[in-house]
Amino acid sequence: MITAIPPADRTVVRVERHGHVCVLRLDRTESRNAIDGALATQLGEALEAADLDDDVRAIVLTGSGDSFCAGADLKALARGESLDAAGHPEWGFAGYVRHRVATPTIAAVNGFALGGGTELVLASDLAVADPRATFGLPEVRRGLMAAAGGVLRIQRQVPPKIAAEIALTGRSIPAEEALSLGLVNRLSAPGEVLDAALEIAEAIAANAPVAVRETKELLRASVSAGSDWEDEPWRMNARAMRRILASADFREGTAAFVERREPVWTGR
Repeated sequence: MITAIPPADRTVVRVERHGHVCVLRLDRTESRNAIDGALATQLGEALEAADLDDDVRAIVLTGSGDSFCAGADLKALARGESLDAAGHPEWGFAGYVRHRVATPTIAAVNGFALGGGTELVLASDLAVADPRATFGLPEVRRGLMAAAGGVLRIQRQVPPKIAAEIALTGRSIPAEEALSLGLVNRLSAPGEVLDAALEIAEAIAANAPVAVRETKELLRASVSAGSDWEDEPWRMNARAMRRILASADFREGTAAFVERREPVWTGR
């Protein structure tokens, strides 16, 4: 029987601001940032708050210490505790993997990221990894399945036969291989993964927020809309463009271009 989530006796998700970028840092170093109900609750709530903040234009997820995330806290499970975010089971594992937000998300993988840690990466829009980071879906080695989006998403992000090998063998993936497969966008210099992620986040944040949000949603939605020679993807494309053209950001962007100045975005 699953019991309620015990209240956290400390902050286990640190929220930092870097201009228009919000950094969410998992902070349970004693358990390699494993996910229990308290962390899922704090992460889900912090993600929601960042997405609703008009001043936040990109979100970076990273870990404290030498680990990104060790996946589910098996000790908490053994005690019969729920790992869901309190009041929001629809947000999925860690309050993150099914939590749809309009703001682009970037995983800054600072170290160990097997199992649920890799599933957090798969749920993020982009990812940067430290050269010593490790990925993988080892659940089958424990009589389980990577059910927090691992099996569903890995085949959408790496070649299908490689995805099958990763999911069926449970083997570890070093950072260099993760880069070659496209599982991450780039590797940082050792110890500088957050700086590398912030560089990408700031490049995103410099763009028009409405256009960025519409672009992210079209990327997501059009995956299941069929061939790009069919009508439905183009209808989705046209609807997104109508919303962009009606925005204050579009008017500001064109005015700034004509006036040869930097645009001042409002996200509206």
